[in-house]
Amino acid sequence: MDHPLFDHLHTATHSKHTADKPYRTLMNPNIYHIDVAVIGAGTAGLAAYRQSIAQGARTLLIEGGPYGTTCARVGCMPSKLLIAAADAHHALGRLHAFGIDLPTPSIDGERVMARVRKERDRFVGFVLDGVNNIPNEHKIRGYAQFIDANTLSIDLASGGQATIHAKSIVIASGSTPVIPEILVPAGDRVIINDDVFSWTTLPKSVLVLGAGVIGLELGQALSYLGVRVTLLGRNNGIGHLSDPVVRESALNIMQHNIDFQSNAQLESVQRTEHGVQVNYIDDAGQAQSHEYDYVLATAGRKINLDNLNFKTLNIATKPNGVPTFDRHTLQIEHTHLFIAGDVNADVPLLHEAADEGAIAGANAARLAQGQAIESGHRRSPLAVIFTEPNIATAGAMYRELNLSTTAVGEVDFSDQGRSRVMQVNQGVLRVYGDIATDRFLGAEMIGPRTEHIAHLLAWSHQMGLTVIQMLAMPFYHPVIEEGLRTALRGLAANITNKNAITPVCAHEVVGD
Repeated sequence: MDHPLFDHLHTATHSKHTADKPYRTLMNPNIYHIDVAVIGAGTAGLAAYRQSIAQGARTLLIEGGPYGTTCARVGCMPSKLLIAAADAHHALGRLHAFGIDLPTPSIDGERVMARVRKERDRFVGFVLDGVNNIPNEHKIRGYAQFIDANTLSIDLASGGQATIHAKSIVIASGSTPVIPEILVPAGDRVIINDDVFSWTTLPKSVLVLGAGVIGLELGQALSYLGVRVTLLGRNNGIGHLSDPVVRESALNIMQHNIDFQSNAQLESVQRTEHGVQVNYIDDAGQAQSHEYDYVLATAGRKINLDNLNFKTLNIATKPNGVPTFDRHTLQIEHTHLFIAGDVNADVPLLHEAADEGAIAGANAARLAQGQAIESGHRRSPLAVIFTEPNIATAGAMYRELNLSTTAVGEVDFSDQGRSRVMQVNQGVLRVYGDIATDRFLGAEMIGPRTEHIAHLLAWSHQMGLTVIQMLAMPFYHPVIEEGLRTALRGLAANITNKNAITPVCAHEVVGD
């Protein structure tokens, strides 16, 4: 199974050191004395536990909610199952262009959701197998709260309380979806992404609030599966895109595919007998009032710190509630506390959470054992939104660039050879390079199969390649990646011309 945790969870407890000393005494089995406490058994927490154990530290994994990780239970995996069904149905609409006509397909909502739940449970099972292989004495079920910087009180799932004294603590408590106050009148018709994957069939209509990753992916998927969907965004934002050219292309594509009001104003919602009445102002400034089965709130997430009684530690926090920490060591200021995964609000992505957990767990163990902490390896930024077409970024984003020292290359996929052959020719890719050094800086894109192109670019960024070095790599013909070569050629030319302010749009050459 392709998951950052699956490969190592079965061997995570094989340290020769951890079994040498008991975690608690027979005199009081609810008092623990350990090296490292890990709060949260999600992706970051499990990685932290593994690495702490590998360092020989007596480590206790604390979890109050269900095992299984957010990704496997209600995140990346079940959402991709729904998206796969949606894409399969949507692809049928392109057959006519190839001279192929089929009877109008029907969508069986019960079968769609049955497969989603079945495969979701399979993915969760892999994680649970790994958790079950962790010795029981290394796990405790319950909700943690700080008493002081070295002491946790646990409200045990079995009843009663336990006290944990730890030399170091890793906070990996994750985040939870935010439900805006304006949606409260909708009552039980307000849902979050977790709820979608418990459906036994598809609803007839859903209003999606928020044009971030979750809103875009689930909104488009539900729409492609025959659900009447309205997606409300704000300020013409779409996902995490910051390049105005790419953002405009993405808005045009998504608004063509689904009812996407990118600069809407939600006015009110009201529970009705069969659903929820929604009143909003659309992009044209017109008042709209429609009834939907559900309102799906995807307007952001909040970090899970307040429920830990973190404020009792008197550690300064940023406006978003996150304490200052070193992203290379995951240490909170100069304490013996470490913070990893979604709860630190740095890069809320699974592969980053796994990396952060590993770094935090290893350093927590080192500090508990009187050793110096170390900076961990952080990968080049990479993010993908699995809409059709994909939206992705790699390396530095447009908003992070110094435009006076940056050149840009571009390809419009509408004219890209293989994309046109496949009837998926839409979108744009923009690549950025440093004028002085020719070094590749990053990219933003929407286009066919850009989840793969983004990987190539993230690898190039992490290797510190120049644009010339990237162009020296092999490009097969005919493939969509030839569009990337076109963009890189334009970037190379603009670097040579020192034209960073008004980059020349590179069009495909013969052979592309």
